[in-house]
Amino acid sequence: MESTVTNISLAPQGADDSQPALLFIPDISGFTRFMHENGVQYSRNLIADLLEIIIEANILNMEVCEIQGDAILFYKLGDPPAIEQLVSQCKQIFLDFQNYLRIMDRDDHLSGPKLSDNKLTLKIVVHYGRISVTQIRDHIKLMGTDVILAHRLLKNSIEGSEYVLLTEGYLNTQKPEAIERNFEWSQLKDGMNSYEHVGDIRYKYAFLTPLRLLVTDPEADHTHKKYPNTFSVTDHINAPVDLVLRVIQNYRLKPKWMHRVKNAHFDTKKVNRIGTNYFCEMEKGGTIELQMLQSRITEEKIEVIEKMANFKMFPNSLIFYFLYEEDGGTNLTLEFHYSRVSVGDYFYDNFGRKQIKGFMKVSFLRLKALCEKLHRNRLA
Repeated sequence: MESTVTNISLAPQGADDSQPALLFIPDISGFTRFMHENGVQYSRNLIADLLEIIIEANILNMEVCEIQGDAILFYKLGDPPAIEQLVSQCKQIFLDFQNYLRIMDRDDHLSGPKLSDNKLTLKIVVHYGRISVTQIRDHIKLMGTDVILAHRLLKNSIEGSEYVLLTEGYLNTQKPEAIERNFEWSQLKDGMNSYEHVGDIRYKYAFLTPLRLLVTDPEADHTHKKYPNTFSVTDHINAPVDLVLRVIQNYRLKPKWMHRVKNAHFDTKKVNRIGTNYFCEMEKGGTIELQMLQSRITEEKIEVIEKMANFKMFPNSLIFYFLYEEDGGTNLTLEFHYSRVSVGDYFYDNFGRKQIKGFMKVSFLRLKALCEKLHRNRLA
């Protein structure tokens, strides 16, 4: 007599379905205190932006498994990335995170105390081990002792709040001389913690604090010598400052001057978030997200800052607009800032930079022509 059994695994009993994988967990330090001191309404919008910045900075093309309050669990199946790629990933996330905070810290329109008083920063845990990927309805769940270990390591004995921690599970896949060479900007230290049901775990860690020297200072002169990851275009526009400012801030006008942008749409899902968020549909397909972060007026100039997302070649890039009034017209400087850390990618180093320079120049010329046309029509 035949029998039917349902809902059992097709794998033989006792079979190991685990796979080698990189586990990468950036965690926002100071998150709990920040939420407590600033309230949910203000905190949730800023933290949401910071979490998006971390996800956008994913240059290793890792998968996002879950977001747990102040931490994101990334994973990548297969061979471990080379140490230079991993260090570049850590630098990318930290710099993008700190660039955003540095800009928002000077925003007088935001409620709550200065961001610098809250000491929000990042710590990153890196581990390489074996995981099982389980589908639970529409969600992916990672399982295995290595997943538990990676989470446990967020609680450790390191005295500090901004660092990268690398377990022996990952370090043993790399050559010692390569590890040493890629941490010349900091100092690798030995650490060890003991966890229940896991035992003693040895690791190395390095503080990320030296990278703060590379964070973009929005108040400083952005010379190419100090900020090599910067492109700028400057010209005089025969139109008053107030008109040029309105054109820049009007997202509906982006297709009329921003190169290869077909349409622009307001992002209704982020109506309560910081700044104005909108999508730009590109002529050749794809969508770029723009966020109007800040607009500042001083006696000397007007400054507007936008953040660009969903732009993998230059993640979390910033566009600075500096408007100076002169002879009834506007001297405008358009600057493109990015923090991507190149690791010898020929395509990026050559083609990518050339493309963005062309994009900037064409966009600037179209913006100039549009503003001057609108000004002539106003006078007619």
